[in-house]
Amino acid sequence: MVTAVTIRPAIPDDVPLILEFIKDLALYEKAPEAVVATEELLHKNLFGERPYAEVIFAYVDDKPAGFALFFHNFSTWTGRPGLYLEDLFVKVDYRGLGIGKKLLVQLATIAKERECGRYEWVVIDWNTPSREFYEAMGAKPQKEWIIHRVEGKSLDDLAAM
Repeated sequence: MVTAVTIRPAIPDDVPLILEFIKDLALYEKAPEAVVATEELLHKNLFGERPYAEVIFAYVDDKPAGFALFFHNFSTWTGRPGLYLEDLFVKVDYRGLGIGKKLLVQLATIAKERECGRYEWVVIDWNTPSREFYEAMGAKPQKEWIIHRVEGKSLDDLAAM
C-alpha cells in the first residue's frame, strides 16, 4: 500500500501543532518535564522579527503525521552554511510508512538548494532504531566529537565573567 505524504513548511498558525509535536517527542525521549517551550516563545522565535529556526510537517490524508525542526549553522572550514536538524518526530500511528525518510530527504533537498556544506544532527545514545535508520540513509556517526553545553546558571555565570 502506497501512502501519499505531503510535506509543507510551517506557518504561524501551526504553533500549537509544533508545540504538540515537541511534547510528543519529549514524552518519547522520556523527558516530558523538560519542555518549557510555550506557544508565545515558539511564535516569537520561529515567526517573529528574527526567526531562529524553521519547521516542516509531513501530512498523511490531511492529518499531521511528522515534523522536523531545523536551522542553519556555519562551517568555517567549508566557508558555507550547514543545516542542523534539531528535532524529527513521526507519530506512532504513522511509523513504517516512510515519513521519517521523506522528511530527511526534504531537508537534504533544502540543504542542497541553500548550498549547505553539511547536514547534521545528534541522536540520543539509547535510540538504536533511529541510529540504525539514519546510518542506513547514509549518515555517519561523528564519534570523535563531544557535545558541550552551557545552560541555566552556568550560562548566567559565563556571561557575567
